[in-house]
Amino acid sequence: MDIQTTGLVGVLLMRPARFGDSRGFFSESWNRKTLENSGIDLPEFVQDNHSMSSAVGTVRGLHFQAPPHAQGKLVRCGRGRIFDVAVDARRSSPTYGQWYGEELSFDNGCQLWIPAGFLHGFMTLAPDSEIIYKCTDHYAPECDGSVHWDSCGIEWPLKGITPAISEKDGNAQQFSAFDTPFDFEG
Repeated sequence: MDIQTTGLVGVLLMRPARFGDSRGFFSESWNRKTLENSGIDLPEFVQDNHSMSSAVGTVRGLHFQAPPHAQGKLVRCGRGRIFDVAVDARRSSPTYGQWYGEELSFDNGCQLWIPAGFLHGFMTLAPDSEIIYKCTDHYAPECDGSVHWDSCGIEWPLKGITPAISEKDGNAQQFSAFDTPFDFEG
């Protein structure tokens, strides 16, 4: 597995090896031992989520789950293409408010590890894009929150479109008004 650090401490880009032939390919998308052998020890995953967005330009996020049920997420694209984004929301972090984005697609097989303490969102770049992600804590509605998708200076790849968003995401707070529940632990 190819593992790369990003400009945000803790956020990792992972590309599992694919072994293919005329029939297709095989890929081990998650293996704790492989990561530990690379010096990476991720928390235990307790829930897998799968969502599909029909329209190109759908934006979901920027979502978070506050402590005591903060979630880390290992995100991949099972079909189509997405631009996946993490925003550092950890108070006192040297990269607080900065973002990292990466295209995840079925074709490139990349995954993004987003630890607890980050906002997460994505924009679909192809129709019927499926997002599959592992979470380190169960969904807790009382801890669920969101920040407006266009309030963090993210350079979304599709310009000049009106993205398809949910009512919840459309009414989300601005990042400038966000009182983060997350602290940076160095």
